[in-house]
Amino acid sequence: MARSQEHRALPAGLLASAEWQEACRSRDFARIFRLVKVKAGIYPSRVAALCGMTPSRVGEIMAGQRGLAHIDVIERVADGLRIPGAMLGLAHRPWEIPASSITEERPPEPLPAVPREPQRIETAEELDDLLALVDGRASRSTLMALRSSVQDYWRRDNAHGGATLRPAVVGHLRYVGRLLDSAEAGLRHDLQGVAAELARLSGWAYFDARQYSTARTYFTQALKLSHTQGDSLFMANVLSCMSLLATYDGNPSDAVALACRAQDAARAAGEQPLVMSMLHLREAFAHAALRDAQACHQAVDRSRAQYERSRGHEAEAPDWVQYFDQTKLLVDTGIAYARLGEPARAEPLIAEGLRRENTDQQRGRAFHAYWLASAQLQLGKLDEACSSAGLALDLAAAIDSPRVSGHVQELHRRMLPYAREAPVLAFEQRMREALG
Repeated sequence: MARSQEHRALPAGLLASAEWQEACRSRDFARIFRLVKVKAGIYPSRVAALCGMTPSRVGEIMAGQRGLAHIDVIERVADGLRIPGAMLGLAHRPWEIPASSITEERPPEPLPAVPREPQRIETAEELDDLLALVDGRASRSTLMALRSSVQDYWRRDNAHGGATLRPAVVGHLRYVGRLLDSAEAGLRHDLQGVAAELARLSGWAYFDARQYSTARTYFTQALKLSHTQGDSLFMANVLSCMSLLATYDGNPSDAVALACRAQDAARAAGEQPLVMSMLHLREAFAHAALRDAQACHQAVDRSRAQYERSRGHEAEAPDWVQYFDQTKLLVDTGIAYARLGEPARAEPLIAEGLRRENTDQQRGRAFHAYWLASAQLQLGKLDEACSSAGLALDLAAAIDSPRVSGHVQELHRRMLPYAREAPVLAFEQRMREALG
């Protein structure tokens, strides 16, 4: 949903009131939305438009039926309503900083359809088209090179984060779109498969950059391409990404629906057990975000059962799910429990997963260190939580992943009640040095 840019600052009297400041300090968004309605004349439909939500969701929050917990959604509300970041325990928002000190952001890359619709060609794209003509038509060797590039992008994404990969991956997607225009029938199907994988990778890179609307556009493109191919298993893969995106974007009910639809698509392709195991854990994440303990535990049990079925047959699974091994099952189960608010179950699983993981999986290890710290903080183990948070911070500083950085900053906010404790003071100092 598009957000209006016409909203001005909230009334100074409202911002100064004790009731408002207490609502912000406790992140009581039901009270915040009621106050902006009464004191600033911003009605729920307008709140929805400003904050990128549906009116029904705003109504549920105001009625106390839903809450806001994820940092990205809270930042959207702060920006939409012009609530100073410090009031909600956030960093200064970009609009609070004088315009002269802000580096102008480049607009997002255009999203071409594949196959391409006729459109005006910019100078850089015109050069690409000329070079493509020199290259001639796609061949089997072209296809092999493209697949190798996709595999390399995934390796780099896992090691260094996806944000910096966006221009390269989107450029490759455009290039495959041009090849499809002149591809022979025997290669067209395979090229569409590569285009679907590049569209999914583009969506993932934007997801890692926390640009969720653009990520959703590319995931949708990947879904349409895999549907054209009749590749139900890859459709399940894309739907699982969209489910995770919905969980992060504060829409856990949508996340459940997407995960279940992904399972339906996988069953239509023969119910490959390793794929089903991964999909059941995506469903568990969404149930955990809803705090539905029974449904979460049932999904975890189904994931384990499917993983046992896959033992000895891993080589039969698609390449894109080969990352989901026993270590990943272990740590993701722990994360589901941490999301659910069961830290005693979560801590040993995530700790063991971290111990087993390859050290070159920096982004994954950063996420897992964050979730370990989160579980330890819930358990009151402040020293251990700060140690794990320090590991997450060190890894976050070495990669380009706004998602990881956002998690670390959220963890720091949750440590504010312990702000005078020595481990927290040491962590804050490291954080200032690493992330500024």
